[in-house]
Amino acid sequence: MGIAEDLIIIIVVGLIAGLIASKLRIPPIIGYIIAGIAIGPYTGGFTVSDIPRIELLAEIGVALLLFSIGLDFSFRELKSIKAVSLIGTPLQILILIAFGYGLGRFFNMPVKDSIVLGMVISLSSTMVVLKTLMSRGLIGTLSSKVMIGILIVQDLAAIPLMLIIPNIQSLGGNIIPLFLILLKAILILAAIVFIGMRIIPWFLKIIVNLYSRELFLITITAIGLGIGYLTHLMGLSLAFGAFIAGMVINESDYSHQALSDIIPLRDIFGLVFFCSIGMLVNPVFVYQNLSLVIVLVLIIVLAKIVVFSALSAAFRYYNIMPLALGLGLAQIGEFSFVLARTGLKSNIIDADFYTLILSVSIITMIVSPFLSLLASPLYSLKRRYFKHEEFQSINLPDQGLKRHIVIAGGGRVGHQIASIFSSLEYPFVIIEQDFRRFEKSKNAGYPVIYGDAAQETVLQTSNLDSARLMIITIPLITTAREIVSFAMRVNRDIRIIARADELSSVRELFDMNIFEVVQPEFEASLEIIRQSLMALDVPLTKIYSFTDSVRRKKYNDNKIDVLDQSLLSGLKKTPFLLEMDWLEININSRLIGNSVGTLAIRSKTGISIVGVLRNGVLMPNPDADFVFLEKDYIAIIGLPENKALFENTFM
Repeated sequence: MGIAEDLIIIIVVGLIAGLIASKLRIPPIIGYIIAGIAIGPYTGGFTVSDIPRIELLAEIGVALLLFSIGLDFSFRELKSIKAVSLIGTPLQILILIAFGYGLGRFFNMPVKDSIVLGMVISLSSTMVVLKTLMSRGLIGTLSSKVMIGILIVQDLAAIPLMLIIPNIQSLGGNIIPLFLILLKAILILAAIVFIGMRIIPWFLKIIVNLYSRELFLITITAIGLGIGYLTHLMGLSLAFGAFIAGMVINESDYSHQALSDIIPLRDIFGLVFFCSIGMLVNPVFVYQNLSLVIVLVLIIVLAKIVVFSALSAAFRYYNIMPLALGLGLAQIGEFSFVLARTGLKSNIIDADFYTLILSVSIITMIVSPFLSLLASPLYSLKRRYFKHEEFQSINLPDQGLKRHIVIAGGGRVGHQIASIFSSLEYPFVIIEQDFRRFEKSKNAGYPVIYGDAAQETVLQTSNLDSARLMIITIPLITTAREIVSFAMRVNRDIRIIARADELSSVRELFDMNIFEVVQPEFEASLEIIRQSLMALDVPLTKIYSFTDSVRRKKYNDNKIDVLDQSLLSGLKKTPFLLEMDWLEININSRLIGNSVGTLAIRSKTGISIVGVLRNGVLMPNPDADFVFLEKDYIAIIGLPENKALFENTFM
């Protein structure tokens, strides 16, 4: 079957390796590379026979990868962090290139190899970092924004580095040819952007009006690879042209759909690309040079931690940021594979050095997620033994926080809660880790602390010892447990209301003796049912009875001791179970023409009348002489069973 058989082997083995990698919580691309090693010419078993053709297909994978990056590239994302991204990142790249060159020369590597080593270690992995941030729920934090901004600029910088490597010979003497290459790239870029911005959106509009998703996919693929092939004919790389094409389409109205459609194609060819990388790795060479590989990994990781931490501090990002950036970006990136492959194809580096680079890169990517986990404990250790830095806080009262509410976790739910407490004039403070929502809370005038609510040092900043109530909006049970445990150690009298996304977490949190646990999805469904039944004119008594039975059954079905739990919860919060309802007095009501005192409503039903709305005018807490009229709206407070008795007696 030839190349078809090779592709089948690559896809099947790549799938298996990717699944295993995901199960081990490491990026799938590591699995793809290992799959490539397994089916490469240096190992036994299934072996890909036509590696040169596979490498040609891999070129398409690189082109589609850069095409998708161009589609998703936007300078707008860098606006809030433009200094560290646009100034700091190029500086960081130059520093690490210089360091890598010095490291290579220290180990007696040739000049060309040392330069390539510097370029390779200067880039970090967008895929690894994003996967790590998403798995830990850190997307949206300030550290994630800074890291993503740095990675965007690094991905952009990979383009000129790809152009430099094949011409690296000129760096040892006359560098004019190198400048000519870069000038040519700039002119081609300008020409394609100028022409493409006028033709491509017009052409895409025609294709879109045909209402054929198939033709749309073929069109954007043809544009990406076609422009890539055009730049290839001009003496530049296929990938460079594809990236430009992506940037052009990104400025049109069809960029989101284009990116959505191209991703599956990119991922398939990406699998081929990363497998082809692994095929060129010689495990025997790695084994023979294992000590050198390990030493290089340690030196490179440590150097990148120092450089990125210093970069963070230089641009005034303090607290946990230097550690978060240093440990989060300490790996070597997937674009380094592209650079190494470019060097190998251009005969700038040999196969042994290529294997060395890949081995070091893969190991750094594998250890990276584990390194990022060290940021919080190391920062806590730093806070314990060194001078404390002030946390960024906004709009805190001058007299300090006292008898206030701590909203731990913020988010959409926390922001909504804050808006209500603000209107009720209850003192509160939000602890918000998402920098966008931190800015939103700040602009709304809310008291807010930027930080991770699971960190004791952050919780202490909220004056937890003098708070009366804590609301935990974070759905992760592990995080909620940490917050509850620390809060109760600091303040035994504090009441805690927590959110739980899983019913299994409800019992666990109640066992920690907190005031209340809310399961949003379940409670929202009950409220929708309640409103629906009200719209169907079902009596309130039946509605409350039904929803209560559903709640009891739900908890019973999930092995929660609802009897004991309800009793405990009820004892703790009996005064607060009195919900307020508004009722309209109709013509048949016994209330009409009678006073509050005459009817003895409270003694007969246990219900309190707390307000009357008459002709748009609110009359709170009517006295005993107040007489009810038809069309009055009355506000009643009491337990569900008391409300039922009131309606049956008077309404």
